Amino acid sequence: MGAGFARIVELELGVLVEILRINSAIYIIKHLITTINQTSIHISVHSKENMVFGTFLMGAIFVLSLISSCSAANSNLFREYIGAESDSVKLSDVPISPKVEVHFILAFAIDYTSNNHPTPTNGKFNAFWETKNLGPSEIASIKAKNSNVRVAVSLGGDSFAHDKSNVYFSPKSINSWVENAVSSLTSMIKEYNLDGIDIDYEHFRSSDDVTTFVECVGRLITILKKRKVIKFASIAPYEDNGPVQSHYLALWRKYGHVIDYVNFQFYAYDKLSVSQFVSHFNDQQGSSYRGSQLLASFISKGNLGLPANKGFFEACKELKKQGKLGGIFVWCADESKEVGFKYEKAAQALLAT
Repeated sequence: MGAGFARIVELELGVLVEILRINSAIYIIKHLITTINQTSIHISVHSKENMVFGTFLMGAIFVLSLISSCSAANSNLFREYIGAESDSVKLSDVPISPKVEVHFILAFAIDYTSNNHPTPTNGKFNAFWETKNLGPSEIASIKAKNSNVRVAVSLGGDSFAHDKSNVYFSPKSINSWVENAVSSLTSMIKEYNLDGIDIDYEHFRSSDDVTTFVECVGRLITILKKRKVIKFASIAPYEDNGPVQSHYLALWRKYGHVIDYVNFQFYAYDKLSVSQFVSHFNDQQGSSYRGSQLLASFISKGNLGLPANKGFFEACKELKKQGKLGGIFVWCADESKEVGFKYEKAAQALLAT
């Protein structure tokens, strides 16, 4: 027993050293947790050896947690939502630099019926993005031509495109929703050759369903990853002093180890200066979603948050100097097409340097 534990510690320390060399401490914690779960290690208080190992392991995780929460690294990740507002925008319209990692995020898949009067389907997802130019063949083509491109689908969204009515998170029960979601999304992901999912529910029936949301979404991501259906998962929260932030914070606290990216909607703030944007970013990355790979964001149209032409890139340069820029995401390609994707080009150029 003692030799077995010693070997596990030796192997884990070897992995830790390699990961630390590339400044990705947050993944160390995820690796440790996964190993513990997979090997079903149970620390018995009746074994002195196990108590020593347990003390060492918990101490290591605590130290690494402190490191990861304070040392977010720069990333060359560029992400863009697409398909929510226009049936003419194509994946090939968007500029793709070979020097960055690009994620297109289809907006949206929703667990509602796909008719003129959508009703909840309890986890049975349908494609609500404009599929005319965003179908399986188009996705396969853009990925074949660009090895740095991945495609994900976002779940939920703010409202339905046809009438702007709210999309509510409406599960009947945790178990039934998870079962239906796993089944329907597995089929969708395989049909469209997708790589990941994004969680963007923004409306909730009551403040009492936080636990239901956490367990539904957390279990969904965990199962899809375990079955290797998806390679990554992200969440898209914003600060509202209300149900959105509280639901996502609870999700992050319990299931943060299976969430790869936080697409924080900084354009949900009314108007921000450069210093205010940097301050909000540091608060969210260092406190609310501590240790996350948090992305900066702007909206293609309007003056919400910090617009791309009014200081956004200046703020990103400052965050990059601090070593905290986890990437940039844009809402959305449908709107950016009207101005020739000039800010997407600027964002990718900044990330590539």
